[in-house]
Amino acid sequence: MNRAALLACLLLLAACAAPAKPAPPPTADAATTRTISSGTLVGFTDPDTGANVWRSIPYAKPPVGPLRWRAPRPPEAWTGTRPAIAAAPWCPQQLSGLDGVAKEKFGQVIGQEDCLYLNVYAPPMSAAQALAAKLPVMMWIHGGSNTWGRAAQYDGGALAARFHVVVVVIQYRLGALGWMAHAALRDGGSIPDDASPNFGTLDAIRALEWIRQDIPAFGGDPGRVTIFGESAGGQNVSVLLTSPRAKGLFQRAISESGGFESVPLAKAEGLEGNDPDSARAVAPRIVGAGKPVTGETLRAAPVQAIFDAYTDKKDYHPARIIADGIVLPAAGSYSALSTPAAYNAVPVITGTNRDEMKLFNVFDPKLVTFLFGKLPMVRDPALYAAAARYPSRVWRANAVDKPAAVMTQGGQPAVWTYRFDWDEEGRFLTADLGQLLGAAHSVEIPFVFGHFQLLGAFDPIAFNKQNAPTRIALSDTMMSYWVQFAATGDPGRGVDGKLPLWRAWSNTPGAPTQMVFATPKGGGVRMWADRESGARVVADLIADATLTPRQRCQILKSITLQNPELKPEAAAGHCYQAP
Repeated sequence: MNRAALLACLLLLAACAAPAKPAPPPTADAATTRTISSGTLVGFTDPDTGANVWRSIPYAKPPVGPLRWRAPRPPEAWTGTRPAIAAAPWCPQQLSGLDGVAKEKFGQVIGQEDCLYLNVYAPPMSAAQALAAKLPVMMWIHGGSNTWGRAAQYDGGALAARFHVVVVVIQYRLGALGWMAHAALRDGGSIPDDASPNFGTLDAIRALEWIRQDIPAFGGDPGRVTIFGESAGGQNVSVLLTSPRAKGLFQRAISESGGFESVPLAKAEGLEGNDPDSARAVAPRIVGAGKPVTGETLRAAPVQAIFDAYTDKKDYHPARIIADGIVLPAAGSYSALSTPAAYNAVPVITGTNRDEMKLFNVFDPKLVTFLFGKLPMVRDPALYAAAARYPSRVWRANAVDKPAAVMTQGGQPAVWTYRFDWDEEGRFLTADLGQLLGAAHSVEIPFVFGHFQLLGAFDPIAFNKQNAPTRIALSDTMMSYWVQFAATGDPGRGVDGKLPLWRAWSNTPGAPTQMVFATPKGGGVRMWADRESGARVVADLIADATLTPRQRCQILKSITLQNPELKPEAAAGHCYQAP
């Protein structure tokens, strides 16, 4: 997700609501003692959900020293009983308002490279019961633009305990430490994966290998593994879906607000184009003036020097997801989808939120004004809605409808799609969160986890008593579909068989294509036959009589900035000249 937009939102929330009290540290529970390939560990039982929880389990060796910018290696064994109680250290990333720190600390680098840990959540059971349970496993990959985030942000206890699944939440290397394409880093590699620049992706693959080996001790079935993630995490799911290195390591995939974007290897390395932040341009700045750029000097550089080497030091943008021809097809993920034999053609759910872009527009001064300098109010409701609606529809076309149609046309029948529509957040004085955020990017996450913590101190306003009954019912519905899919590879009618039938995507004209998730106020949970495309979005925008020509052009330009292939359609709106 875009950190700057969410940062601005949370600054408001923190200013208007009281800070939450820190939870007391958990106590080790001997009943959670488990022995895995690396050793014995003990977790705790969550008092709120009853779930058994193990935190900070190493799934790889620390990627430090000579292992920086190398493929992850299996973890080392330990002796004695390892406490799995405390949260894992963060992977290196920049502080922001998302972290609840003072403004003067924004942009500071925090975390440590020894960060390849995962958390496990399971229904309460003994060690013997766990070995016999064979429950579905769901591995969550967090979002954050692949530059920010950590496992501690996501609590899988409610999902695990209520629906009898094992939830694994992983951390992975972020930013330039997770994705860096430079020839010097490939020198001296001892295994084939060392030639790949997708270190963060290889971390997720290593976590899946850990699951295959060790998840039975926690009650999981290594033959029923679902990967799921949101935003950059959803994009990472798409990468694993098309990665030959991940073949056989998972059996279903769910991408929430993801995509199939990647950077060509030559561009990421700096062999093509003139990107000032390509690896070739950045590497000399990392090692320092007068020093040779070698694998040794790059691996010896301080972490801070890596962040400082980028031109935008406040919110840096290294290459993420590199089409290297090793972990990812050289032509990119999307190139493989038309042929099931060319990718891991497991059952897939992919979807987006109706108002994705509201998260990124909520603090745009052209769209929003501020009462007392803090409380946002929409300047022009029609423009605000349109500035979110049309780019969000393009997001859906690229991440949902287009890949679903291509996979189905290629012979993959097991594709399900959705749109999340919930927009019933509460109000705070003049700030109407339903209008400002609505079904914005990431709002579906609390519904999937059954754990309504997303907006920090403002959660009690967004998720209030008034919307609780229908909100919780919608959450139960979504969790039921997600778990039924994880268990069987088909969301069907949910776990209890009583929900509306979620039909697979069909390319047949007029056939239902997508499940809409909404409360009764928003039309209810239902299938619809709508089909989206970028060309259709542009045509609708050009015809939108609620906007001025200038407003239409502003939105068209924002869309075509990320989707230049739509410029010929946009030319009909007289904002561009046809090529």
